[in-house]
Amino acid sequence: MAEAHQAVGFRPSLTSDGAEVELSAPVLQEIYLSGLRSWKRHLSRFWNDFLTGVFPGSPLSWLFLFSAIQLAWFLQLDPSLGLMEKIKELLPDWGGQHHGLRGVLAAALFASCLWGALIFTLHVALRLLLSYHGWLLEPHGTMSSPTKTWLALVRIFSGRHPMLFSYQRSLPRQPVPSVQDTVRKYLESVRPVLSDEDFDWTVVLAQEFLRLQASLLQWYLRLKSWWASNYVSDWWEEFVYLHSRNPLMVNSNYYMMDFLYVTPTPLQAARAGNAVHALLLYRHRLNRQEIPPTLLMGMRPLCSAQYEKIFNTTRIPGVQKDYIRHLHDSQHVAVFHRGRFFRVGTHSRNSLLSPRALEQQFQRILDDPSPACPHEEHLAALTAAPRGTWAQVRTSLKTQAAEALEAVEGAAFFVSLDAEPAGLTREDPAASLDAYAHALLAGRGHDRWFDKSFTLIVFSNGKLGLSVEHSWADCPISGHMWEFTLATECFQLGYSTDGHCKGHPDPTLPQPQRLQWDLPDQIHSSISLALRGAKILSENVDCHVFPFSLFGKSFIRRCHLSSDSFIQIALQLAHFRDRGQFCLTYESAMTRLFLEGRTETVRSCTREACNFVRAMEDKEKTDPQCLTLFRVAVDKHQALLKAAMSGQGVDRHLFALYVVSRFLHLQSPFLTQVHSEQWQLSTSQIPVQQMHLFDVHNYPDYISSGGGFGPADDHGYGVSYIFMGDDMITFHISSKKSSTKTDSHRLGQHIEDALLDVASLFQAGQHFKRRFRGSGKEDSRHRCGFLSRQTGASKTSMTSTDF
Repeated sequence: MAEAHQAVGFRPSLTSDGAEVELSAPVLQEIYLSGLRSWKRHLSRFWNDFLTGVFPGSPLSWLFLFSAIQLAWFLQLDPSLGLMEKIKELLPDWGGQHHGLRGVLAAALFASCLWGALIFTLHVALRLLLSYHGWLLEPHGTMSSPTKTWLALVRIFSGRHPMLFSYQRSLPRQPVPSVQDTVRKYLESVRPVLSDEDFDWTVVLAQEFLRLQASLLQWYLRLKSWWASNYVSDWWEEFVYLHSRNPLMVNSNYYMMDFLYVTPTPLQAARAGNAVHALLLYRHRLNRQEIPPTLLMGMRPLCSAQYEKIFNTTRIPGVQKDYIRHLHDSQHVAVFHRGRFFRVGTHSRNSLLSPRALEQQFQRILDDPSPACPHEEHLAALTAAPRGTWAQVRTSLKTQAAEALEAVEGAAFFVSLDAEPAGLTREDPAASLDAYAHALLAGRGHDRWFDKSFTLIVFSNGKLGLSVEHSWADCPISGHMWEFTLATECFQLGYSTDGHCKGHPDPTLPQPQRLQWDLPDQIHSSISLALRGAKILSENVDCHVFPFSLFGKSFIRRCHLSSDSFIQIALQLAHFRDRGQFCLTYESAMTRLFLEGRTETVRSCTREACNFVRAMEDKEKTDPQCLTLFRVAVDKHQALLKAAMSGQGVDRHLFALYVVSRFLHLQSPFLTQVHSEQWQLSTSQIPVQQMHLFDVHNYPDYISSGGGFGPADDHGYGVSYIFMGDDMITFHISSKKSSTKTDSHRLGQHIEDALLDVASLFQAGQHFKRRFRGSGKEDSRHRCGFLSRQTGASKTSMTSTDF
C-alpha cells in the first residue's frame, strides 16, 4: 500500500528521557518538497490573480509609468500637478539624508494611483465594448461599419497574451430582459404545439401574470442583477441540479467518446497512463492559467468561470440538496477495477509521474488477483441511487469507512478500468457503437462514481471515454479538456512500437493502495436496493449512435446556411415523421458572453419550422416552395439563437421569475404552467473548439466522435450531434425502452432521411440522394457512416477490434 510505504520514512524513536524524536532523512526531504510545492502553488496563484486583476495592463506598464514620472521629475517637470509634493508631506520624515527616498516613494505612490486609475478605466471601457451585441444580429458573412469599428476598439483595449481568467473583470453582467418581451416570445414559442383552446387559456394566464405579479418579481430580479455576478446562474445550479433528488445516472450525467475509428494502443494500462498524464498536464496549465481564454471571432472573450471546478471536485449528496465540494489540490486519483477501489498517487517527490510510471501502476492493479470484499463490488451503485437515499447511507459510510470515502471523494478524478472491450467493431458496427454509448452513459450501474466531476473510463481494448457530472459545468468546458487530452496523449506523448507508454518504469514506486471499506451491516440492503434501481434505469436506456458521412458542414456552408440551424430544422422534420406531431424542443445555447453565464434554451420548434415540415409532407408543394420555407425557418432559428446568446432568451428569465415567486410565496398559475412543460425533444451540438490540435486533412479519423446524454422526458428523445471535420456528422440518440412512443433507431433512420430530403432541395445536394439510392443498402443504420469507411480504413493505425 502506498501510505504504508510512505510511513516507513517516519520512525519516532524516544530516547531514555523521552524527550528526543528522531526523523529519518527521506521524510524531512518529502516535507520540505511538499512545503516547497505548496508555496510555489500559492505564490503562482497570487501572481496569476494579480496579473488577471490588472489585465489588460501589466507590471511592466507600471514600471514604464514610474520611470517616466522619475524622468520628468529629474527634468524638473511635475506631471502630478503638485500631488507628489502633497504625498511627500504625508510621508514620515526620516531626516535630511533620506529626502531622495521620500521623493522616490512619493513618485511610486503617485504612479501606482495613476496606474490603478488607468487600469480601472480600461476595465470599464472594455466592459462597455463587450456589452455590444450588434455583431450577433448581423446577417451571416457580413460585417457592418459599426461592428468593424467595435472590433478595432476591442483589439486596442484587450491587451496581449491574456491568461484564462484575464477578461473576467471586464465581462458584462447578463441583462434581465423585459418581462413583456419574454412573455410575448414564450406565447409565440408554444403556439405551434398547443390547440386553439389551450393557447387561448395560456394567453389569459399570461395577461393575468403581467397585470398582477410581473412588475414585483421583475424588480427583485433587477436588484439581484445589480448585486450578484449573474442574476440566474447560481439559482440554475442550485435548484435545477443540486436540489434535484433524482439519480445522477442518465438523468444528469453525459458522456464523451474516444476517436471513432482509431485506438492508438490496445494496451489498457498504457492508454490509461497517457490519458491520466494528459489530464493532469491540463490541470497544471489550468492552475497556472496558461489555457488561453475562448474567443469568438478571435476577439470576443467568453466567461471562464466554469473551468475552476473541473478537477478535485465532487458533488456531495444531501437529504434536501447536494453541495459541490472543490479542493484546491489533490495528489492522487481513485481507480475502480473488478469491484475493488485503489488510490494511485500521481506525483513523485519532484513532479508529476511519467506516463510510463502511471502505466506501471495501472498494470499492477490489473494484475492484482485479490477479490472484491462483500458488497464492495456494488458500492458505487449508491451514487446512482436517489440523492436523498444516498445521503442517508453516506452518513453511516462516513463514520465506518471515512478514510476510503475521502480517498475517492478527494481524488483529482475517478478512473474506471473496465474488464470488457468497447468501441466500433467490424462484425456489428451499429450494435457495437450503441453498446459503447450505453457503457459510457450508464455502465453496469455500479462501476462509476457518478458524484465525481468526471470519470475516465478505459476499456480492456484501450478504448477511452468520459462520464461527466453536469452540475459543476456545461459540455463545452469538459469538451475543451477532452480535446486536449486526446490530442496530447496521442500526438505529443505517443506510444512506443510495442504499444506501451514511452519512457521507463519506476521500480521504486510503492504499490497502489487498496482501499478498505468497513461496510456496516445496515447499508448492505441499501447497496442491493441501489444496485437493483441502477440496473433498471440502465437497462431502460436505448442508445443509438451513427455517423452520417454523405455530407457535412462544408456542403451546408456552400448553401450559405448556418450548420446548426440546418440540423435543427431537419430534426423537426425527422421528429414529425417519427411521432406525427410537433413538440416543445430544447436546444442548449451558451450565455458565456456574460460573467458566470451558463446556458439558455433555444425553442427550435417554431411556427416557421412547422410550416416547412408541413410543406415537405405535402406532395403538392414543389421543391422551390419548400426551399423558400426552409430558408425562412433557418433565419428564424438563427434569430432565436442569437437572442439567447445575447441574454434575450425566454426560459432562464421565466425560471428566475418562478424562483422569486416561490421565495415570496406568490402563486402564479402562468409560471407554474411554464415550468410543468415537458421537453420531448432535447438537443445539443457538441462544439469542436481546438481544431488546431488535430490534422483533419491528413488524419481525418483522429477526432472525437462527440458524446450524448439521456432523454429529458420518459416519452422523449435526447439528441446530440457533432460535425467531424467537413464531411461527417455523428449523431447520438437516447430514449427510454419503456416508452411505446419512442425508438432511438427509428428516429435515427428518420434523421438520415430528413437530411437527405433537405439536401436534395438544393441543386448541389440532389446527387446525395441519388448516390444513396444507387448503393442498394436497405438498412439505414449502416448505410451512411459505417460502410463508407471500410475502403479507407487502412489509412490509419487501428486495433484488431476497431475499424
